[in-house]
Amino acid sequence: MSTPAAVGRVQPAQPGDPARIGPYRIIGRLGSGGMGTVHAGLTADGLRVAVKVIHPAQAQDPEFRARFRREVQLSARVQGPCLVPLLAADPEAAAPWLATAYAPGPTLNRHLAEHGPLTGGTLYAFATGTAQALAAIHGAGVVHRDVKPQNVILTPAGPRVLDFGIAHAADGTSVTRTGVITGTPGWISPEYYRHGTAGPAGDLFAWGALVAYAATGRLPFGAGAPDAVAFRVLSGEPDLDGLPPELREIVETALAKDPADRMSAAAGDRCARLLAAQATQITGGAPADEPTRVVEAVMAQWEVPTLDDPRWHAPARSSRRRTVAVVLVAAAVAGALVGTVIALPGTGGGHPRAGGGTSGPATASPAGQASAAVRSTASTAPSGTTEPAVDPRRAPVPSDPLAGVAHPAFTRAGDEAQPTDAEWRSSTVAATAAETDVARSVQDGMKAMLATKNLAFMEPTVTFNKSAQTLVVTGGPISQLPEEQQEVFRRSGEMAACTALARRLASDPTTWPYGRYSVYWKDSDTDPQANILGFGEATDGCYTMTAGQWQGDESGIATAEIPSSDKAEIRVADATDKAITAAWKVRAVEGGGVDSSAADNEISLGFDPVEKAAYVWIYDSNAQLVGRAQRANFQDVVTRTACRKLLAQYGADKTWQYTRWSVAVFEGNSGIPEFTGSGDCMR
Repeated sequence: MSTPAAVGRVQPAQPGDPARIGPYRIIGRLGSGGMGTVHAGLTADGLRVAVKVIHPAQAQDPEFRARFRREVQLSARVQGPCLVPLLAADPEAAAPWLATAYAPGPTLNRHLAEHGPLTGGTLYAFATGTAQALAAIHGAGVVHRDVKPQNVILTPAGPRVLDFGIAHAADGTSVTRTGVITGTPGWISPEYYRHGTAGPAGDLFAWGALVAYAATGRLPFGAGAPDAVAFRVLSGEPDLDGLPPELREIVETALAKDPADRMSAAAGDRCARLLAAQATQITGGAPADEPTRVVEAVMAQWEVPTLDDPRWHAPARSSRRRTVAVVLVAAAVAGALVGTVIALPGTGGGHPRAGGGTSGPATASPAGQASAAVRSTASTAPSGTTEPAVDPRRAPVPSDPLAGVAHPAFTRAGDEAQPTDAEWRSSTVAATAAETDVARSVQDGMKAMLATKNLAFMEPTVTFNKSAQTLVVTGGPISQLPEEQQEVFRRSGEMAACTALARRLASDPTTWPYGRYSVYWKDSDTDPQANILGFGEATDGCYTMTAGQWQGDESGIATAEIPSSDKAEIRVADATDKAITAAWKVRAVEGGGVDSSAADNEISLGFDPVEKAAYVWIYDSNAQLVGRAQRANFQDVVTRTACRKLLAQYGADKTWQYTRWSVAVFEGNSGIPEFTGSGDCMR
């Protein structure tokens, strides 16, 4: 899995990040995502490397660890042009990791957003380099299965194909879970939609779409709902207007609906000939009869802006003890073999595992979170005496901030009209001090929520439309962002906007005109409009309430299921999960009628930072909790146990905000949770 964050810039290390991973000194981060972190590292002789570290929670899953081990084995096979070489790995470490050479530069997505489509020799070099990279992958008996713009880096030396996170052997030995569709809509082949067949021909189909996108800046099968994109892939024609005629012919063949009609290794050879012809046109030499060597040909025609990051040259940071980071993502290709640390020939590896790189189960709260996390402080009274301030964690959010106000400035309360594209386009940045304060509050609130799920790369923009009395939150541009990540962005945007607006309306009801909010997402800076994700108004209340009580829901549990990157959350979740499991096994034995052994693997706990709630759910695969009494019994165990843990952390940690709880049961093979109850441990 590739990180959606910008590639090429070293981000500051966060508290808890390791000082070393294996033989590499860690100087910062390259990116992060829902499952882990890619760290920026240096070898002893100064070689830049990208070190991918797996989330400990994933590493404890035998199935996940087996898939990662297989990923490492497959990636170690692959060597060739326009690929990122594997350096070392330790898939058996407590926090498994792998290291590749660092590939500086933006993803294809980012380059197109900032500089527009590729043209001339650079376009032919891109097509040739990526086709030859896939040929090398397939020649090693491996299928990539996730060819897309986010997995191609435009380095100063040419394109580099990344990420074998869902690769599998061409003999059918899969790294992925059976029955789970992998890949990204718009980059999935027709045969995979129809039959789940993933082979070299499927990679070639995605390559054709990739080249079309690079040449035009447009998604060849359009954007929108995954089902709509799938329909166009299966039955529609791709948008290839603007491709050079010779290249268009190759791309059309690659995008044939029937995999038997697609070319295989011939794509790379044909593109190389086009690249050679392009070179002879520029130099005025005679046309080449055979393609020149790929690497030299690509570099000769390659022209993209170069970048350098001074943080790579920063002095070594303090060697004080740090805890290992948790989380996974890929800004680089997977690699190495099972066992201890593996280093490939010629990489200068082979060092024993460093304790700093694999010890400890968790990472610290992401940087910047403290700015929005609430803290208990003291205030100074006018007389000069110091008295405790109200704990801001319990500061109420007005559910009806305009109650009793005769002439409020916000006049659209109760207006359920959906926001229009014109409202979004005509919104402007903050123009007053009050607007600036609210915008900052929304951004800080969102960043704190998103950071706990390692989604801080989705930086929000806040604008205002005074005539519509609406605050607008916009994310992106990142195209093809997974739906579950957009959903977390929507929820955090709505909550942060609602909270900030409700408090401002309550304090300035006759002058503050904004009470509505809307949340949008941009796939590209070239798009004339953004996709509406959600909207609402701050006069309706900001939390999910039923009969005056907070109530968990499917959106909250979906967010809670995303692994956390916060050290305290991981520690508390692990301890609470174990305590609930132990307590339920005791209760099951006492009460009878329930197999206590099922609790070992079927109880899970996660945190929703949006509504500040802990969700506990159980997979009732043997239908033992079908009765109301049994479910009430389970809920009683959960609330008694979880509240003790949550309140203990609340008292010890002034940044801890989770006191709400919700309990759900997944019955049989159902993917829909049945909520048995929700509440607040403080009440």
